[in-house]
Amino acid sequence: MAQAGELHADLKSLQTQIEALRKEADELLTGMSEAQFNWRPAPNRWSIGECLEHLNVTARLYWPLLAAAINHARATGGMSPGPYKHGWLGNFLVRSAEPPPKMRFPAPRRFRPQTNLPLSQVVSQFDTFQERLLDLMRDANGVDLGRTKVQMPATKLIQLTLGQAFGLVAAHQRRHLWQARQVREEPGFPK
Repeated sequence: MAQAGELHADLKSLQTQIEALRKEADELLTGMSEAQFNWRPAPNRWSIGECLEHLNVTARLYWPLLAAAINHARATGGMSPGPYKHGWLGNFLVRSAEPPPKMRFPAPRRFRPQTNLPLSQVVSQFDTFQERLLDLMRDANGVDLGRTKVQMPATKLIQLTLGQAFGLVAAHQRRHLWQARQVREEPGFPK
């Protein structure tokens, strides 16, 4: 159980994952030119910029749902020190989002990134969304991560627990940063 003011261990673990992902993105992008950022290995494959912009698009759609779930839980007394229980479907979705992809799905239209956006714009927004995610995790401290439900932005048919939703965000980011690294390792990647 977390002490007053201290993040719950589940949230602390997620926070550590997000901080590691921020560092990984920084390392991936260090010294990268606009041409490299927007280079596509094939017409049907995303550039590094599109991978990151997809994460930004996802954040724009997801963050309000996370914030609403946290606010609703706080307003209705949905608090608990844990431990938290999570259902099998959400756990499966989190595992299936981890890289390397075992199953591939085309991104729904509203999640598709714009092409050829400036590196500085995409990275600035990515950094902002990472900071906002860390803020949401701090806001969620004390909320029942196993009973608080979050509507999935891709489909209204699936709800995850708040803990699973945070886990899915982290896994999804790992997946697309892995995808971006694969682009950088392509033989034709611009020097």
